[in-house]
Amino acid sequence: MEKTFRAIWVEEVAPGKYDQRIVNRNLRDLPDNPLLLAVSHSSLNFKDALSAFGNRAITDEYPHTPGIDAVGRVVEDRSGTYAPGDQLLVTGYDLGMNTPGGLAERIAIPAGWALPLPPGLTARESMILGTAGLTAGLCVEKLLEAGATPEDGEVLVTGATGGVGSIAVALLAKLGFRVAAVTGKLESAEFLTALGAWKVIDRETLAPFASKAMAKPLWAWAVDTVGGETLFNVIKSLAYGGGVAACGMASGAQFQANVFPFILRGISLLGVDSVELPLAKKTAVWQKLAGDWYIGEQLQRIAEDISLEQAPEFLARLHRGHGIGRYVVDMAL
Repeated sequence: MEKTFRAIWVEEVAPGKYDQRIVNRNLRDLPDNPLLLAVSHSSLNFKDALSAFGNRAITDEYPHTPGIDAVGRVVEDRSGTYAPGDQLLVTGYDLGMNTPGGLAERIAIPAGWALPLPPGLTARESMILGTAGLTAGLCVEKLLEAGATPEDGEVLVTGATGGVGSIAVALLAKLGFRVAAVTGKLESAEFLTALGAWKVIDRETLAPFASKAMAKPLWAWAVDTVGGETLFNVIKSLAYGGGVAACGMASGAQFQANVFPFILRGISLLGVDSVELPLAKKTAVWQKLAGDWYIGEQLQRIAEDISLEQAPEFLARLHRGHGIGRYVVDMAL
């Protein structure tokens, strides 16, 4: 068994200043968890960028290896749950937060964090999806459980060029919904229409709603990936009986609200978490993403493959808010 592996290493080199580089680590540096995986692919998420630039709400202690997603083969499993060579998928829980994460060639985790790679998905496709795809799937599932149908009208997706947003656009379009994609990157309109967006809307369109208790009902349902004031501007502009699946806070964790949309239009705010979700629930959504909800052609439009050595550059791009789609880290590149 190889004793060393490559990993992203984030260090605080001066107060508030963090450096990201590739280092060689030893297997004995990993936590004493029973399941050791040889990672073939990972992916970059906004949470990874926050961890890579010292956000202590994400990661408590540094130096650290981020990466909340990983797929790979079992090297050993002292729990006896899996056999060597089994191909497993890991998203969420504490991976990449305070447990050394998937931006490395090896990870050591509890067996209860992993699930078999769903039939129908390649390892690469699972990381194009990753936490972003799982979250998008959970958002869509929430809307469907609330009664959403394509006949209701348009579905708004905020932060549409991001990982969750772009996959939500493609998935909703596959299911027959007319998607209004909101973005601050109008130069990416062609990218969004290629994913299936019915229309592309400048995010500034929502800004005037901030001064109003309620806005004109414009959309039947929504997926909000950014939070902050945008979330309540979306709530104000939903049609009677509609709802919004909320899963992000890139624009802030707080917003000013009133009760009018909830009691006058019966609007629902549907919270979505993909981190501590029970493994059985994660597995069920992954099976949908690999089956009836498979968006294989669109996944290729969303994805850009990068090497582990390129990951620091692309983490910085995400941290600046300049990411488009999904970045897949291929350990073989």
